[in-house]
Amino acid sequence: MFAASETAPEGGRVEQDALQDIQAGRSSTRWFGAGGGALWAAAPHSMVRWEERRGTAGGPGPAVLKPSASTMSPPKENVSLLFKLYCLTVMTLVAATYAVALRYTRTVETELYFSTTVVCVTEVIKLFLSLGILAKETGSLTRLITSLKENVFGSPKELLKLSVPSVVYALQNNMAFVALSNLDAAVYQVTYQLKIPCTALCTVLMLSRTLSKLQWFSVFMLCGGVTLVQWEPAQATKVQVEQNPWLGFGAIAVAVFCSGFAGVYFEKVLKSSDTSLWVRNIQLYLSGIVVNLIVVYTSDGAKVLEKGFFYGYTYYVWFVVFLASVGGLYTSVVVKYTDNIMKGFSAAAAIVLSTVASVILFGLQITVTFSLGALLVCISIYLYGLPRQDTTKIQPSETKTSKERLATV
Repeated sequence: MFAASETAPEGGRVEQDALQDIQAGRSSTRWFGAGGGALWAAAPHSMVRWEERRGTAGGPGPAVLKPSASTMSPPKENVSLLFKLYCLTVMTLVAATYAVALRYTRTVETELYFSTTVVCVTEVIKLFLSLGILAKETGSLTRLITSLKENVFGSPKELLKLSVPSVVYALQNNMAFVALSNLDAAVYQVTYQLKIPCTALCTVLMLSRTLSKLQWFSVFMLCGGVTLVQWEPAQATKVQVEQNPWLGFGAIAVAVFCSGFAGVYFEKVLKSSDTSLWVRNIQLYLSGIVVNLIVVYTSDGAKVLEKGFFYGYTYYVWFVVFLASVGGLYTSVVVKYTDNIMKGFSAAAAIVLSTVASVILFGLQITVTFSLGALLVCISIYLYGLPRQDTTKIQPSETKTSKERLATV
């Protein structure tokens, strides 16, 4: 075991920037052997694999330690239960409030706004928020500009790569407005949980991961619960606008497929390099703004020119924009400090809160099939998030072998 103030093993070295960060106290890296002629550098937020490479082109020479593309999942930090409950509460309120507020603006407001412009404004706000977080991460304006030049404006291929999920997310976000214009918020919350099996399927196909038998069981249970909810859709007595439940369900079907594919694609892009998450977000939102401006022009261009880009915007509409903007970025914080079980409870609690709010605000009439279906969905979310057996821990025999190999360096 090598402390942060110590150098790498004899005959090896660490890249200068990383070593300076360690010695200056900006990194809490700890070195330890992990087998396979490599070192693992464990920092508070990540665990990076440093491979042993000798000389040039495999020839003789001193051993050099360089970061490998393969990484381990970031360990959860030890935070208080109170903070976890805070994360859980905020995540639940944002998810439930967003659906209810969006439903309210699409069914109660007299002057209906252009939903395509809301999606576009949301992307702009997310872009500025990500720029602010990246500025804090880099530590200075000069480093921020350099990072943007190198990773954003100087990398057209990366922008093009992120344009794929941008198009898919644009479709998903616009479909959410179509769905909540035709379905109650509670029905939407339950049905939208189909994103779990869609994401699971994309994960298996695109990332070559496997699901446990319990996870597959929970996926089928979730689909059964959604079927019950849609079998006899709950009606809202206080909503007077014309609705098409089948159009709403079709919009959700498109949205969940988009959510599953785009989420897994973005995860694959993130893990294919060591580029900062916030740089990737900036690339994603820049592409998203361009895509959504095209959508605004093709869908509502003439009306926007006639009535204005922000036609129909009220305090409630801006509240929806705020929830959509902050909610997406806040999710990354929640993922970092909580686990799948807590996220499952959050999703279930959001369904309950949306149902209660729908009964009060929209006069939702709850049916037996809706109640049973929602219960099955909540249980399946919990089962899907149960932890699997941890196979990432280093076995004692592997550690011993790695130490023997390091001793020969």
